Amino acid sequence: MSVAGSRRWWALAALALSLGTVGLDTTILNTALPAMSAAMHASTGQAQWFVDAYNLVLAALLLPAGLLGDRFGAKRLMLGALLLFGAGSVWCAYAPTPAALIAARAVLGIGGAFVIPLCLAVLLALFEPAERQRAVAGVTAANMVALPLGPILGGVLLEHFWWGSVFLVNVPVVAVGLVAVAALVPRSRTHTSARLDLGGVTISALGMVALTYGVIQAGDHGFADTRTLGTLTGGVAALVALAWRERRVARTRTPLIDPALFRSRGFTWGTVLATLASFALFGLLFNIPQYLQAVLGTDSLGTGRRLLPLAVGLVAGIQGATPLVRRHDPTRVAALGFALTAVSTAAGTQTTVGSPYGFTATWIAAVGIGLGLCMSTTTTAALSAVPKERGGAGSALIMALRQLGSAIGVAALGAVAGAVYRAHLDTGELPPASAHTARRGVSAGVTVARQLDSRALLRSARAAFVDGMDITLWTYAAISAAALLVTILALPDQQAPIIPAQVHPTPAAAPASRRGDQPAAAATGVSNQVDTVPAGDSTRGREQQ
Repeated sequence: MSVAGSRRWWALAALALSLGTVGLDTTILNTALPAMSAAMHASTGQAQWFVDAYNLVLAALLLPAGLLGDRFGAKRLMLGALLLFGAGSVWCAYAPTPAALIAARAVLGIGGAFVIPLCLAVLLALFEPAERQRAVAGVTAANMVALPLGPILGGVLLEHFWWGSVFLVNVPVVAVGLVAVAALVPRSRTHTSARLDLGGVTISALGMVALTYGVIQAGDHGFADTRTLGTLTGGVAALVALAWRERRVARTRTPLIDPALFRSRGFTWGTVLATLASFALFGLLFNIPQYLQAVLGTDSLGTGRRLLPLAVGLVAGIQGATPLVRRHDPTRVAALGFALTAVSTAAGTQTTVGSPYGFTATWIAAVGIGLGLCMSTTTTAALSAVPKERGGAGSALIMALRQLGSAIGVAALGAVAGAVYRAHLDTGELPPASAHTARRGVSAGVTVARQLDSRALLRSARAAFVDGMDITLWTYAAISAAALLVTILALPDQQAPIIPAQVHPTPAAAPASRRGDQPAAAATGVSNQVDTVPAGDSTRGREQQ
């Protein structure tokens, strides 16, 4: 491999480290939240905002972050985002009041909103289609594996240090990421005379925040709640208005969301399928820890350890997708992933209160392998349709939809599981106040049962939760089966060459430009160059990306 080629893969490691740090922060807070709330005397609403502040800011800024990366250069903004993420982590660790912690979490959301899409944008510029599957597998593995590892690391830290350590752990990783990105990631220089689509930025931020907040409210109050319905309706209306606006903006200048991307089956269906996979993964990460803690009786650290089969399965699936794609049609690899996910989640419905952990470990590992296969392949399919000069905006759109799918997966299926739990919970002989508390969720039910020393309530709470979990697993299986059909029928073979945006083919190459699966050219007046050797190198060369 050439020096430039070796440097690309070291740069990929820097990107994976940066993205993994953001992924880790997504779930490590769950372990520390009770201790943090108690130490700061935070109310239930304030504790909820410790989580929601990050999620809402992330949702609001993902799309604008990608557009700004295309305009000002991905590397420059990534370095700034990592610095902000590190500073926000220190602020979180030493926040003196709940309000200060909420503000610090919002700062973390700003940093994360830029790191996530810009990592993929740089990857798109560095790697040609032949190498892209392997590159996507690397960064996807780093992000996905960080999610189940968060509770493990959080449990270890809380055993030896105070709650702020779950944020300070980000600082050395961010420091390494800063050095690696500065030294290894080439400079990207994107020049455009088009004005920023400030109207699109505003509408998208309002729509994403409203929709995300509505989903969060649905998880707490149900989808029938008036405030929930109003917020969700407003979010959907804003996003519909955004789609209408962007079609008009695209006629005269660079839009926030390029409608031309959706002319590619690879981008459209790759994004849809990757979103469905995220829906399933985050839904599992919501249900399985509750099962391990409330039904099997494990603590936070033990729960994290018992999630390792899922993490190992994800790594195996993501890394296994690359050699499979070399030998087979990528569509078949994605279909295999969804098929395995459907079968494994259907098998998980046989889990009972008395099932041994070995059974659970087996089926969640198989689910991890299936999700790893389909997430890596479908994300690559979507990215391969994005023109390099629109890499930030295209990557941001993919990740925004995945983020939204994750939130909906947790809220919608959490609401279903909660409804089944409440319907099956036997609280006939409990005092009204205790019965009301027990109906909030399985953790509350188990706590009330232990306070009252009621074995009957404990059995009922655990059985009711498993009944609800079974319903959600059947739902995952049905969604995975539907995704399998969509993969077979709609996802194209992404091994076909991708026509670069804004390249006007010669007459001999004209037939290729008429392929229906290729994206239309992006707005004119854009050029993108990436240095392939470090700045200051006497052998500097430039590779037109």
